[in-house]
Amino acid sequence: MKSQPFVICCLMLFLSTECSRYRTKIHRKDGDKFQHPEEKPTTGKIQEKCQGPCVTSSNCSQPCAQQFRGEIGFTCHQNQWQKSTETCTSLSVEILFKDLNSASRLSIAGPSLPLHILDFRAPEPTQSVVQGLRKNCPLDYACIIDVVKSSEATSGNIAFIVELLKNISTDLSDNVTQEKMKSYSKVANHILDTGTISNWAFIPDKNASSDLLQSVNLFARNLHNNNASEDIVDEPFIQMKGFHINRRTSETSFRFSGIVNNTTESILGMIEIPERELWKLPPNASQAVSVAFPTLGAVLEEAHLRNVSLPRPVNGLVLSVILPENLQQVLLTFEKINKSRSARAQCVGWHARRRRWDKNACETTLDVTNKVKCRCNYTNAVMSFSILMSPKSIDNKILDYITCIGLSISILSLVLCLLIEAMVWSQVVVTEISYMRHVCIVNIAVSLLAANVWFIISSNFSKKAQDHNWCVAMTFFSHFFYLSLFFWMLFKALLIIYGILVVFHRMMKSCMMAIGFAVGYGSPLIIAVITVAITLPKKGYVRHDACWLNWDNTKALLAFAIPALVIVAVNLIVVFVVAISTQRPLIGSSKSQDVTIIRRISKNVAILTPLLGLTWGFGIATLIEGTSLIFHIIFALLNAFQGFFILLFGTIMDHKIREALRMRMSPLKGRSRAAENASLSPTNGSKLMHR
Repeated sequence: MKSQPFVICCLMLFLSTECSRYRTKIHRKDGDKFQHPEEKPTTGKIQEKCQGPCVTSSNCSQPCAQQFRGEIGFTCHQNQWQKSTETCTSLSVEILFKDLNSASRLSIAGPSLPLHILDFRAPEPTQSVVQGLRKNCPLDYACIIDVVKSSEATSGNIAFIVELLKNISTDLSDNVTQEKMKSYSKVANHILDTGTISNWAFIPDKNASSDLLQSVNLFARNLHNNNASEDIVDEPFIQMKGFHINRRTSETSFRFSGIVNNTTESILGMIEIPERELWKLPPNASQAVSVAFPTLGAVLEEAHLRNVSLPRPVNGLVLSVILPENLQQVLLTFEKINKSRSARAQCVGWHARRRRWDKNACETTLDVTNKVKCRCNYTNAVMSFSILMSPKSIDNKILDYITCIGLSISILSLVLCLLIEAMVWSQVVVTEISYMRHVCIVNIAVSLLAANVWFIISSNFSKKAQDHNWCVAMTFFSHFFYLSLFFWMLFKALLIIYGILVVFHRMMKSCMMAIGFAVGYGSPLIIAVITVAITLPKKGYVRHDACWLNWDNTKALLAFAIPALVIVAVNLIVVFVVAISTQRPLIGSSKSQDVTIIRRISKNVAILTPLLGLTWGFGIATLIEGTSLIFHIIFALLNAFQGFFILLFGTIMDHKIREALRMRMSPLKGRSRAAENASLSPTNGSKLMHR
């Protein structure tokens, strides 16, 4: 037992010699090579990545440089070895406390870290970092700052530091002072530097960035802020402020700025607590803490590179808030990193348990070129917020001109269609089927006319300051009338089937009218009401940038697209069946007359249905991110000229309507000719002379 101090001293000398021997960089370009542990470094580079053949999806690993423990993993992709994971770490518990008393240092065992991060030796007892901090620097945790800041931010060291902070937040958060918070933030700041962002992608544990965010929030929650208002932390990549608030506080806001990624300009962010929320507080003062992370958005994106929960990049600061439990809502303002006109934004909150951005946590209240305002719901699971880049919104003058001209022509065409139907109504409604056919045409024209009017109102309304309730109302009526257009087309198809299959029994006209209005207006009303009832409580009924059905959050637009496309498919099937059925010989003049009408209806349906289906087929295509501008132009053309198509193929091309128009116009021509002849007759001429 007397020889134990001698062994310990030798071990200390060996460790300090090995750990300070080399300071070679780990991250290299594709051409860099590995340095085997037994070889002396000559060029500072590493040898070949993998010696074996590169077969797709195959894996290999190589050891780190000498002063690091762990390994680098590679995956074969497109016949090239590409780095996939890295656990190279130079940090350990011994290194953290190396400048302190040697005896106390060696009595502190390793932290509760994964074995592949620390070493390939047996794991050391848990809570050793906690014990070391309590023993060596219990007041401010400052004894580990210099060691951490002098270490290279490799993927393995980043993972080590994340676990270090996680252990501190879990086991040393009972009495968090401002000094402890500052030391904690200095350690976190080291791994949030812009130069470390790319290294996060190679950490085997893809939840490391989420763990860091949750650990900082947990530690800040237990902060004891003695002053009423103070900047607690002001590091380049993590900032923290605290306030004392109560129900009499008039205005509470936190303003932040930070350099994001590789930009040189500071990006601003602001957190506000609404006054109505402050009234929920008790009379005595409560504490509010806010944290800003300029680079964490890019870190989360890099770490979750293959994760579908982050399909779009973060476009602002990540802001965390720690509020009293009875406060549930905050207002946030984000300055955009990408300020292009097409960079639309979506407010989101980071769900700590699900480890992903939650689109339902926030509502976008303002989205302009340089900033976004959000209204977010605060819970224990969702305390951090930011903005994501939404799919690019097409903003093109060509589309505006097409829509404006097309809708004008469409509305005029629909009004003309209704006038023509009113003029020839008595001449063309001979049988029950012909009567219902023209009822369908009138209601199709009315539905599309109303939908176009609501579309124009909602488009102009979207460009102004939006009132959510009005926007919901306009979206509801637009949805309802566009659906009515398709359901009246469906009733036309049902009318064709009725005319072919029912031979001996005819339905009363009033009964047919009731069925027609139930299908044409009842079904759309049910779908529109259900859509509002399901999506409005989730704040996912309307889009944040227009008064129309939402797509990003709840896919409410499917409540229009699916019924419309199903009706198009059904109508095409009916037309095909009619084309076969009406070729058989028919007996009876009345039946033959009905079949002639049915053939005319079928031609009308056969032309209009593909046009409507093609229109909304292109409409679905425009929802896909990155869709070519030509798809948007084709959709705008077809959609804007639907009224003209109904006038042309539903009214003018029907020879019965044309004959009825000629008959209606012929008496007018006869009267004008008679008046002209009368004015030129000799009798009238002599009368004029006598006058």
